[in-house]
Amino acid sequence: MHNKPIHSVAPLGTITSVYCRQFRRRFFLVPVFVGVIFFVAVFAVSKGAYDISIREIFNLLTGHAEPNVEVVITHIRLPRVIAAILCGWGLSLSGLSLQSLLKNPLASPSTLGISQGAAFGAATAIVVFGAEMMWVTAFAFAGAIAAASIVLVLSFLKHISSEAVVLAGVALSSLFVSATILIQYLASETELARVVFWTFGDVARSSWTEIGLMGGAVFFASLCLATLRWDLNALAGGEEAAKGLGVHVKRIRMTGIFVAALVSALATAFYGVIAFVGLIAPHMARRLVGDDHRLLIPLSSVLGALLLLTADTLGRTVIGSGTLPVGVITSFLGAPMFLYLLIRGVR
Repeated sequence: MHNKPIHSVAPLGTITSVYCRQFRRRFFLVPVFVGVIFFVAVFAVSKGAYDISIREIFNLLTGHAEPNVEVVITHIRLPRVIAAILCGWGLSLSGLSLQSLLKNPLASPSTLGISQGAAFGAATAIVVFGAEMMWVTAFAFAGAIAAASIVLVLSFLKHISSEAVVLAGVALSSLFVSATILIQYLASETELARVVFWTFGDVARSSWTEIGLMGGAVFFASLCLATLRWDLNALAGGEEAAKGLGVHVKRIRMTGIFVAALVSALATAFYGVIAFVGLIAPHMARRLVGDDHRLLIPLSSVLGALLLLTADTLGRTVIGSGTLPVGVITSFLGAPMFLYLLIRGVR
C-alpha cells in the first residue's frame, strides 16, 4: 500500500509560467497609461482660450496648418505639455530612487530639502542680486545641488542611518525655508511678488532649451535606474542580504541619490516647487505592481507624467482663469491622495 503525500507541491514549470503571466499582465499597465497620457496631451493641446480641432492638429503634423494655429501649438501649448510630462517623469523617478535607497516611504525631493534649497537660491538671486530669469534658474539649481550635497556628505562621510538622512533633510528644509522667509522680509514689493510667483511652480514658463536639458537629464536618470533595477530589488530585502548577493550598497546608494538630486534640482530650477508628485507616484505604482523595480521604474515614470500633465491641464482649462499654477493643483490633489494611500496601507 502506497502512502499518498499530504501536501502536493506545484511543479516548477507551473510556478514559472504563473509568475511570467502575472508579470506580463502587470507590465501591460505601462502602455495603457502611456495611451492615457497621449489622449490627455491631445486634449491639452486642443483646449484653451483658443480652441483647436483635432483636424487642425493633424494639419500641423502634415505641414498644412494655419499660421495662428502653428504659433499656438508649437510656441505655447506643446512646450507646456512636454514640460509637464518630463517634469512629472523626473520627479517621480527621484522620489522612487530616494524611497528605495533610503528605505523610507516619506523620502522625496521635498523632504530632503532639495526643493527648499532651490527656492532659497532663487530668492537670493532675485532679492540680493536683482538677477534676471536665467540667473535665477542658475541660482536655484545651485541651491538644490548644495542641499543634496549636504545630505550626501552627512550620509557617506559620517555613516549615519537612512532614517537620520531623512531627519537631516527635514532639518535642512526648515533651515532653507527660514532663510527664504528672511529674504522675503527684506525684499521690496516687486521682488517679493517675483519670489512668490517663482515658488508657485508652473510649467507654462518652459522653453525648448529647458525642455532639451530636462529631457536629457530624465533620459540619463531612467537609464541609470534601469541599470540598477536588480540591485534595487536586492536592496529591498535589506542591506545585509544585498551585500550577500554581491551588491555594493554604498556605491549604489550614492549613485541613486546623486541621480535623484540632479533631476529634481533641474525640475525645481526650471519650473519652481512642485510638491507631492515625487512622493505620490511611486506609492501609486507600488499599489498596482508591487515592489519589483523592473515594473516600478517605468510605471512610476508614466504615472508621474500623467499626474502632472492632468493637474496642469485642469488648472489651465477647468479651474479659474486658466493661469492657476500647477504646484497649487498638485498640492490639493496630492495631500488627500497620500492620506488615502496611508489609510489603505493601515487597513
